[in-house]
Amino acid sequence: MIIELNDIGKSYHGRPVLSHFTMNFESDHSYIVTGPAGSGKTTLIRILLHLERPDEGKMSLLGDYKYPYLNAGVVFQEDRLIMQATAIRNVTMVNRNNYAMVAKEELDKLLPAGCAEKRVGELTKEQRRLVAIVRACCVPFDMLILDEPFAGLSAETRARVIPYIRDKQSTNPLLIATRNPEGLNFGRIIEL
Repeated sequence: MIIELNDIGKSYHGRPVLSHFTMNFESDHSYIVTGPAGSGKTTLIRILLHLERPDEGKMSLLGDYKYPYLNAGVVFQEDRLIMQATAIRNVTMVNRNNYAMVAKEELDKLLPAGCAEKRVGELTKEQRRLVAIVRACCVPFDMLILDEPFAGLSAETRARVIPYIRDKQSTNPLLIATRNPEGLNFGRIIEL
């Protein structure tokens, strides 16, 4: 699969955020999009997810692709979790084929023992971020897209999470948008 962005431009209130951006995202590759706040990282993600339309240019899904949109596992800048539900329920609710036992096994890879059964509202900010990452990695996806996934994580937790993400990526393209590309030398760095 190839996701082709050709000459993409996007402005907000007359201020250009992306200008003539051209890029192919391909299977078996990782892309680290970096730049300061306001450089267009989240806008790029929103265009890929069809949450925004570019003002100019075109996005195409090439190859034998069966959907008119990109089927992605996504971590947004906000966790977007259901605080009253358990961590397990937050993972199972995004895919009817996710079983509680599998969700618990995945959560236990990153969370301290016993946290998977707790309501998300009872977890620390770092633990909630880990639930959001596991949830994104447990849906069937053709691309894994993570917007500032390491925000609020300690350096030690970040070091544990990166191999987890890489394992879940499999042969699909991975896009990580971050202001801090430290430890992400496995991917192609794209500066915005």
